[in-house]
Amino acid sequence: MAGVFGREPKVRALYLSGSFGYGLADRYSDIDLLIVTEDGPSDEIAALCRRAISAAGDIVLWWDRSVRPTLINAITDDWLRVDVEMATSTQLAGRPQNALKVIFDHDGLYDTLPDQVAPPRPDPKFFRWQVEEFIRILGLMPLALGRQEYVIGLTGVFMLRAALIDLLIAEAALPHRGGMLHLNRQITAAQKTLLASMPALEPKAEAVQHAQLAYAAAFLPRARVMARNIGAEWPERFEAATWANLASKLGIARPY
Repeated sequence: MAGVFGREPKVRALYLSGSFGYGLADRYSDIDLLIVTEDGPSDEIAALCRRAISAAGDIVLWWDRSVRPTLINAITDDWLRVDVEMATSTQLAGRPQNALKVIFDHDGLYDTLPDQVAPPRPDPKFFRWQVEEFIRILGLMPLALGRQEYVIGLTGVFMLRAALIDLLIAEAALPHRGGMLHLNRQITAAQKTLLASMPALEPKAEAVQHAQLAYAAAFLPRARVMARNIGAEWPERFEAATWANLASKLGIARPY
């Protein structure tokens, strides 16, 4: 695969990124490649990527810049997963050395990169939106239970769980320890225990209510601390109105 890229003059560098870049790959890891080209993403480079990946197996899934304008995702017939990100040398500048392994680097770009970078700090405005979305989903509980839409209620629980996981990752702020499917490496042992303690899910009224309140008790106090630490405004009136509505319609008291 690397040989195909190496024969193209417009490809100035090729790196392993993701789990392989960090040296944390296991037998389940996909292959993440970062290509530095003169002009960044293009149809010509995408065609080159297809030829290179085809050398490893017949391609059965091909997403050409469908998810992001710089990203190609491919899966071969034996389920080798390959993600290729295309960048210019300027776009490479913010990458840390500890996230990359050099396959070839014609211009010595790797030597110009920082050793590592600090974990990103949550954006206060986006974090406020995340909190508001959590409260909005929680506030829809009377609708789901009133209509006896218990499966929809469970969908709400899954959404609250995803929000809690995102919060725990931001809260832990651990050095990057692998790709998206490496949650065990991104949160602490105490946080894993918290997630494991959450109620089992059943499409029943009592189970939906119990689970949503458990996630609210786990998420909202921690999120308030995070908001204070990053300078995000807390949606006080929205939270208070939501708890008042839940108390009025379902007799629910705030669980924390």
